[in-house]
Amino acid sequence: MQATNTTVDPAEVAKFEAMAAEWWDPNGKFKPLHMLNPCRLDYITSQIAAEFNRDLSETLPFAGLRVLDIGCGGGLLSEPMARLGAEVVGADAAEGNLPVARVHAEQSGLTIDYRHTTAEALAEAGEQFDVVLNMEVVEHVADPLSYLTACQQLLKSGGLHICSTINRNPKSFAMAIIGAEYVMRWLPKGTHEWNKFITPDELFALIEQAGLAPVDRKGFVFNPISWQWSLSDRDLSVNYVTASTKG
Repeated sequence: MQATNTTVDPAEVAKFEAMAAEWWDPNGKFKPLHMLNPCRLDYITSQIAAEFNRDLSETLPFAGLRVLDIGCGGGLLSEPMARLGAEVVGADAAEGNLPVARVHAEQSGLTIDYRHTTAEALAEAGEQFDVVLNMEVVEHVADPLSYLTACQQLLKSGGLHICSTINRNPKSFAMAIIGAEYVMRWLPKGTHEWNKFITPDELFALIEQAGLAPVDRKGFVFNPISWQWSLSDRDLSVNYVTASTKG
């Protein structure tokens, strides 16, 4: 059931539904996410392992943890979490994404609870998670504070919230919009709106207002020579990720 009080922006949902069939094509419209995914997963898994004292060398290190992948799309993060043993709920406001996600999970032999719903609806239903993955979503919602508050409500005490987005400055406009949408054509024109981007300090303030305690932030940095992404302690100028906890 959809929440009556929602931060979903219908125009943003429509953009991603139009691309749904291409989620698992590494050379399709989601090529940037496929390229970024190893770096995202490195950060996510290390943060979860540190917070919950898990050994990543084990076969199923996240067994017993309930993980929400909000804005799951085709399941690029949900599937690795399930492979690591977590009980995963993948939620997306774009209904067209979910058949793709379900079929791919079934083909991969994974059990993932994919739902057409919102953070607000899950919170209203009283759902609780150890980890909320909130990756590349906050820049697409109508009300970031209300959305982050719903994410906080979804966390158990001691839970971990991981949120990534795009900084707002001239460099991010040049790289995330001009570069990615117009020059490289990795994304359809209009995928991102620069005025919806959020600076790291703004995001930390919003996270604190939502009732979470920020504990870490790092940059995702793309190297055009090696054609790879890496984590940076200093360079948060374009893509970046944060970790916060619920007391």
